[in-house]
Amino acid sequence: MLSTMQDVPLLISRILTHGSTIHGKSQVTTWTGEAEPHRRSFAEVGARAAQLAHALRDSCGVTDASAIGTLMWNNAEHVEAYLAIPSMGAVLHTLNLRLPAEQLIWIVNHAADRVVIVNGSLLPLLAPLLPHLPTLEHLVVSGPGDRSLLDDIDGGGPQIHEYEELIAGRPTTYDWPQLDERSAAAMCYTSGTTGDPKGVVYSHRSIYLHSMQVNMSESMALTDQDTTLVVVPQFHVNAWGLPHATFMSGVSMLMPDRFLQPAPLADMIERERPTHAAAVPTIWQGLLAEVTAHPRDLTSMRNVTIGGAACPPSLMEAYDKIGVRLCHAWGMTETSPLGTMSNPPAGLSAEEEWPYRITQGRFPAGVEARLAGSDGAFLPWDGVSAGELEVRGPWIAGAYFGGAGGEDFRPDDKFSPDGWLRTGDVGVISPDGYLTLTDRAKDVIKSGGEWISSQELENALMAHPEVAEAAVVAVPDTKWGERPLATVVLRPGATVDYAALKAFLATRIAKWQLPERWALVEAVPKTSVGKFDKKVIRRQYADGELDVTELR
Repeated sequence: MLSTMQDVPLLISRILTHGSTIHGKSQVTTWTGEAEPHRRSFAEVGARAAQLAHALRDSCGVTDASAIGTLMWNNAEHVEAYLAIPSMGAVLHTLNLRLPAEQLIWIVNHAADRVVIVNGSLLPLLAPLLPHLPTLEHLVVSGPGDRSLLDDIDGGGPQIHEYEELIAGRPTTYDWPQLDERSAAAMCYTSGTTGDPKGVVYSHRSIYLHSMQVNMSESMALTDQDTTLVVVPQFHVNAWGLPHATFMSGVSMLMPDRFLQPAPLADMIERERPTHAAAVPTIWQGLLAEVTAHPRDLTSMRNVTIGGAACPPSLMEAYDKIGVRLCHAWGMTETSPLGTMSNPPAGLSAEEEWPYRITQGRFPAGVEARLAGSDGAFLPWDGVSAGELEVRGPWIAGAYFGGAGGEDFRPDDKFSPDGWLRTGDVGVISPDGYLTLTDRAKDVIKSGGEWISSQELENALMAHPEVAEAAVVAVPDTKWGERPLATVVLRPGATVDYAALKAFLATRIAKWQLPERWALVEAVPKTSVGKFDKKVIRRQYADGELDVTELR
């Protein structure tokens, strides 16, 4: 027996239409670094998205099969592209502006982007790449920037358009097509830390369902009474789904554009009073240092979603003291990214909540999880048995993009034979579904046959009041096979030495896990999305670039 329900496709165009009408008064506010931010209502964003769709179709020849790249900061124009491109049937391809030039070239060519929309301030990054992008036919430039950088493009280069001139005078409505909800809507590439970047293609259906989950009470619990500060870049897993989720529920957006430093972020929060924000831990560490030195009022934020890397418990405690609650989340490019969120069960005291808050969080109904042991057997959810996390669900990838003009999908050992995503994260799951990650599989330290969690050591080190950041990696050891190397960034004026740090750790970590090798660094190297880049630290150690002190 089939149901009697209507078979209506779940499409981005439905989110666009709903948000720009039902929630037409909600706003996208873009910080300008000047006295007054730029404000645009959802109704205006919807009308301009329709104009952009007309322009891309009529002046740039965009069709259903077209991949459209965006090399942009978080701003209103980027939101317009987020809505217009998939709604018209093309594929939104967000480009990571922090990737090396050779990776950006590889990604644009692999996806065969026909059009790239770029912020003018990023022309110094893009212009030198243009001779190496043969599929690119049109370049749309938005906002101020040095256009003279494009003067040397020969006749075979892309046609140049000004964003505002391109959309001006176009119709403010568009007959959005009825697409297959399983068709491609957007794509992101992984950062390519090992080998070439890998493309993940999201469907209309997956984005729609993911948007609903973002807004649910067990996730970010966003409503039209909220304003979210979207610090997480729009090129990083669709800004964790926030632009589409907020348009669905009428949540106003505060977009920082290129002003991502601690001081302007603190100014934005104090002036615009967002109730929610989302970013990686390094952003919140920098912001905490800023408001400690130069106090601002951050208390409008009822909740902050923190992900991309493990949040040190000491950072949560520090924000608790100033009235801002950090909420752990876990996910990855392949999971859209929402996989878990660490909202504690209802009815607990602050003390009872704490063990739940420092986990990665609980799985929603849309994400199934299992733990695979080293022998291939699946482990129980008992809070003790540790294995590699595998997940599946309607917004989780089942393959990687094979490249335009080639195979639609490419096989990869990241996916199990029965279709589950092998995350590469090692952890345990409690009986009530809370995930605690102990490390990345590639970062676990195997010392004398026993496992040491680099993440646990880092969290313990960053609990020291004079430590700003700490990253721990495995290095070769003739006796034990591997031992931990601790690299530490001290706060200004710190006087603590290695012996004191080791003694501090000894009160929190088993003695046999304590690092013997220590190095001070000016900053922990980070990936393009703000995670600790441990492969760089391992290379620096192997090449003798670190000043290492041994404490036996």
